[in-house]
Amino acid sequence: MMKYLIAIIKPHRLDAVRDALGDLGINGMTVSEVQGYGRQKGQKEIYRGAEYEVHFLPKVKIEVAVTADMAERAVDAIKTASETGQIGDGKIFVLDLGQVVRIRTGETDEAAL
Repeated sequence: MMKYLIAIIKPHRLDAVRDALGDLGINGMTVSEVQGYGRQKGQKEIYRGAEYEVHFLPKVKIEVAVTADMAERAVDAIKTASETGQIGDGKIFVLDLGQVVRIRTGETDEAAL
C-alpha cells in the first residue's frame, strides 16, 4: 500500500519542508505555486495609503508519494517543518494511492517510488 500526500503550506516554509523530507530519504516531490484561503478568508493590506482586501493568499502545494509505512513520519516532518503557530499554516491531506508506474523503466508501485 502507498500513500499520496498533498500539503498546502506557506511559501517561505518550502525549503524547511524539503530538507525535512530529504532527511527521511524522500527525494521526489512536486511543488506548485497556488492561491487560496481557509478560515482567515484572505487579509487586508495597505498600499499607498489605501486599504484593500486580498481574497486569495499565495501558498505552495507539495505532492509526495510514499510507502504506507513512511506516511506517518512524512506527515510529521511536513507538519513540524511548516508550522509557524499562526493562522494559515496550511493543511496536509493523506490519500490512498492505487498504482504508480515509472515511465522510463516500467517499474510499478513501491519500486517506482
